[in-house]
Amino acid sequence: MWTVGTRLREVTCRGRGQGERAGPAAAGMAAVAAGTLEHGEPGCLSLYFCGSIRGGREDRELYVRIVSRLRRFGVVLTEHVAAAELDESEEEAAGGDKLIHDRDLAWLQQADVVVAEVTQPSLGVGYELGRAVALHKPVLCLFRPKSGRVLSAMIRGAADGSKFQVWDYEEAEVEALLDRYFEAYHPKQVAASPDPTA
Repeated sequence: MWTVGTRLREVTCRGRGQGERAGPAAAGMAAVAAGTLEHGEPGCLSLYFCGSIRGGREDRELYVRIVSRLRRFGVVLTEHVAAAELDESEEEAAGGDKLIHDRDLAWLQQADVVVAEVTQPSLGVGYELGRAVALHKPVLCLFRPKSGRVLSAMIRGAADGSKFQVWDYEEAEVEALLDRYFEAYHPKQVAASPDPTA
């Protein structure tokens, strides 16, 4: 069973060696809350990944691939979203839902960039995206049209081609799309093209 707040993560950031400790993860909630987690250093961003937990775990294996790729670009504050031990009925923390909410909002405030896989509908992911917009965070939403689902107009309609981007994709190309996004990422500005193949 996955218990929030029990692990340290090893990450690789540009300019750091493989396996060098870059900062706290779930076990570092206190550092996040205190604002002492390193972020914003060149080549090592704080990344907030959104994916469905209580809304359904059908895409968990895809989340693993996304989180793995995101580690190339920085510290993934929410890597637990991809954990095999975590499912919609087993997410728990000592403080319950209130702790999860407050912890995740602290991570969201600290994040340099938000990446969300939005194919599996999730109230939590929608909430996180709304808060990210209110915090003026760069956001990349990834959606698979071949899933047979239709993306909410509140997500697709928020796309401005700059700060808030929605990219349709196929599962096989997710790593390449993340590479393209982060190669073009510059603080205060993200890739201007709403079409990742342009």
